[in-house]
Amino acid sequence: MKKIKLDIVGLSYSQTQSGAYALVLSEVNGRRRLPIIIGGFEAQAIAIEIEKMTPTRPLTHDLFRSFASSFDITVQEVIIYNLIDGIFYAKLICSDGKKQVEIDARTSDAIALAVRFDCPIHTYEFILSTAGIMIEGNDFVFLENMEGAATEEKVAESPSASYNSMSVEELKEKLQQALSEEAYEKAVKIRDELSKRKSS
Repeated sequence: MKKIKLDIVGLSYSQTQSGAYALVLSEVNGRRRLPIIIGGFEAQAIAIEIEKMTPTRPLTHDLFRSFASSFDITVQEVIIYNLIDGIFYAKLICSDGKKQVEIDARTSDAIALAVRFDCPIHTYEFILSTAGIMIEGNDFVFLENMEGAATEEKVAESPSASYNSMSVEELKEKLQQALSEEAYEKAVKIRDELSKRKSS
């Protein structure tokens, strides 16, 4: 299967799940974006490294990097290799110069390590076509198979805005607003409500 390279383009607070964040990855040389809902600790770990901030004491991911470097182990690549029941699966491709090993990891942890080891992040076409958002000009178009914002693990749902009581016009307006604010996860929920209305 052909791998597709991804870049981190955004990290924003989830408006519908308390304590969760939306990590947005973008297809390199393409217009699709992949939003993943992650926890607050992992979001902080990714943001700190991207912003090149130095915490007073090493975070867990910093400790992993130091430990691995001490034994000449590097993370060469992160692959988001599967999407099952709305949950992403990732693995680290590690090497000590002689042997290459694949290690299963939560997607957020894998990406927190990818930014620390400065290694590429890849995924496969079926994942982008299932859970991606297509950008057309200045507009966003949700890919047909998308069922909702996928997560890196099951996150407890908190009560979201009552979209089912809104009219189609109100929902479309809310959708445009969410997209302009790049609130992808909120946009997915609104899109799902609109799709539900079309099919009923």
